[in-house]
This record gives sequence, C-alpha cells and structure tokens, in this order.
Amino acid sequence: MVQRYILSNGVRFVYEELPYLRSVSIGIWINTGSRDESPQLSGISHFLEHMFFKGTTSHHARQLAEMFDQIGGQVNAYTTKEYTSLHAKVLDEHAEFALTLLAEMLFDSTFDEEEMEREKKVIMEEIKMYEDNPEEAVHDWIVEKSFDGHPLGVNILGTDAHLQSFERQDLINYMESRYTPDQIVISVAGRFDVERLYALVEGKFGHLKRSRMDLVSSSPSYHAANIFDPRHSEQTHVCLAVPGCAYTDSRMYTLALLNHLLGASSSSLLFQEVREERGLAYNVFSYHSAFRDTGLFTIYYGCSPDQASEVYTLIQSIIDRLKTEGIDEKTLQKAKVQVISSFWLSHESTSSRIGRMAKNELYFGKQVEPEEAVAAIQAVSVQHLHAMTQELFAAPWSFVALGPSEHSFDGKDPQVEKNG
Repeated sequence: MVQRYILSNGVRFVYEELPYLRSVSIGIWINTGSRDESPQLSGISHFLEHMFFKGTTSHHARQLAEMFDQIGGQVNAYTTKEYTSLHAKVLDEHAEFALTLLAEMLFDSTFDEEEMEREKKVIMEEIKMYEDNPEEAVHDWIVEKSFDGHPLGVNILGTDAHLQSFERQDLINYMESRYTPDQIVISVAGRFDVERLYALVEGKFGHLKRSRMDLVSSSPSYHAANIFDPRHSEQTHVCLAVPGCAYTDSRMYTLALLNHLLGASSSSLLFQEVREERGLAYNVFSYHSAFRDTGLFTIYYGCSPDQASEVYTLIQSIIDRLKTEGIDEKTLQKAKVQVISSFWLSHESTSSRIGRMAKNELYFGKQVEPEEAVAAIQAVSVQHLHAMTQELFAAPWSFVALGPSEHSFDGKDPQVEKNG
C-alpha cells in the first residue's frame, strides 16, 4: 500500500514497500516543464535536466557516472511538457547512496560554464536528430500546430537560438523560482529501510525554504491545422488529432478503452483494417496525450506517398462506422481485460510504480490506489463509450503530414496547405 508523508516545508514523500524484491526505484519529480517556460527561456527545463549530470561541487561529471556504475545501478532523467524527473534503480543495499547522489545532483550542481557550452552542442545535435527523422518529428509537429501560440505547443528541446542564449544565472534563477518545496515529489518503491530513508529525505530536503507557488498557466486553445511539409522521405508520415481529456478528467478511463479499441493494440480497428487486411501501412496507431487542463487524441500512420490519401479516407470511414455502430458489450469486455492486464503487468515494475505515484501527487494531490483505477475501468459502459466517441470526433481534425513533395493529398481531402 502506498504511504504518503508531507514534510513541514511542503516536499511530498510517497513510498511503497515491496520487501520481496532486491531492488528499489527512487525518483525526484519537479512540477515544472516546458509549458511553464517564458518564450525567452524555451528549452531551459530540458537543459537543466542535462546539466544535473555535469558535475557538482563534490564530483565531476565522469565521477557521477562511475559512482552509479560501480554499484550496478541505473540512473536517468527526462523532461516533459509539465514535469521533470530525475530517477535511479539500484539494489536495496544502495538505496540511501542513490538518494544522496540524486539530491546532490539536484541541489549542488555547479552549472560549470564550460560544461554548459559542451552540453548545448549535445542538445543541438539532439534537435537535429529529431528534425532528420520525420517519423518522430510529425508527433511534435501535431502538438505544436494544434496548440499554436501556447507554450504547451512549443517543443521541449527549445531551439538552437534559445540554447545559445542561456547563461549560468538563468539556470539558477529558474530553479529558485520553479524548484520550490511545494513542487517537489520524492517517490520510492521496492525494498528499503523506511525509517532510514525517511530520515535521509528529511535531511536532504527538509532544509529547503518553505514556499508555495501557485502555477499561473493559461489553458491552450485548440486549432485545427491542415498542413503538409515537404521532406525528403520514402514515406509520408501523417498525424490526425482532436482535443482529448485533461489528466484529472474522470472520463480518462473511457478514453483509454476507446483508444485501445481504435488503435492501441494489434487487434484494434486501425491495425487490423489498415495494415492486416489491406497492407497499406506498416505503422498505424492511436494514442492520447493528457495534460493539466486539456488533452490531444492522435492517430498516426506512415505509408507510401501514393497510398496516403487512401489510408486517410479509410481511417475516416472506420471512425464514421465507429460513431454510427458503436461497440458491442462483448468487444468492450475484451478490451477491459486487455487494458486491465496491461495495467497490472506494468505495475510489476518499480520504475512504473514510482512514476504513477509521483503523477498522482502532481495531478491529483493525493494517491489513487490501483484497485480504484481498475474499478473505474470496469465501470465503463457501452453507453459511456458511445458518448465519448460522439464527443471526441465531433471536433474538426488537426492534420499534419511530412513527406515527399509529390504528395498525393494535393487536390483531395484533406485540403492541406503547403508549408514552405
């Protein structure tokens, strides 16, 4: 069972003991991401994440890497549009060592200016890597165009120009304003000594000056884009999107089932009809991205340019049929079994557990037990699913495509605009 404790300064400590394991996953989540950045600081959350690995007052970058390697541990970090995470997985005997080192990286990084310049080059290469891969880029582009003009649509990596402008004091100022105790969650799952780890949490995080930041962030407006960007590519890569649900929306469970039925499994409608029955695409799937105040439901496919229009038309017909005919009870029950099974299987990973516990804190401000989530999935009815289908696909599609200039959408639905 998940336990929850709030330090006097507002830092939240959530943990779950699993004494039958030999490992423990430990993570620090900060409730800030790319959507919280000003236009001038676009990409700074991701840059900070990189710089946490580049040396502290006690250890230089190589020593940090070697210290985790020496104990056979795994350490990593990632940045999203709404939060940043620094986490590790180690044997139980190294739990305190791992948390101590993570705290050191978070609060004692030097942000050495020479290291900053080197890491800027690394991230610029990361940006180029994504730009060179249209299959990846199209997913960023659909968010950018659907939430055009809002920070939620801005790429997490920022741009070369933004990176070049960052100075050491920018990182310090951003941390002081955003990395406040009330925005920090420490999440632990696995085998560990609770009392010793709790004492360490108090020692490493209890000294932080108590403050509370009310996140001031406007909600984005959805824009139905219709854009094609000519790229040198063997395939045309397409994303279609409509507004989805916010992370805390109770209908998220209904949407999870709809997503599974439409395009998130090998038995889904899209996979079976587009790939298996007609062989029109190798990759075709759907997914939902949930945020604090909105969401985006996306369908992706990649195929030969001369088949792109045919696949588009087929997808529209599948959705129209889904809206008209709905899903029968037997099919819904199969989907529930699959979704719930996937949920429990992921729950066997301590890394997944700490992520789930942390996001519960960040989005709900409380813990949602797994059994509660399963019960909510079981409660979804055919009527709920039908209502969600009607509402979700009532919005106009946002359409973006990347591919060769001899694009077969020209003059056909959708009426796309050429970009460049």
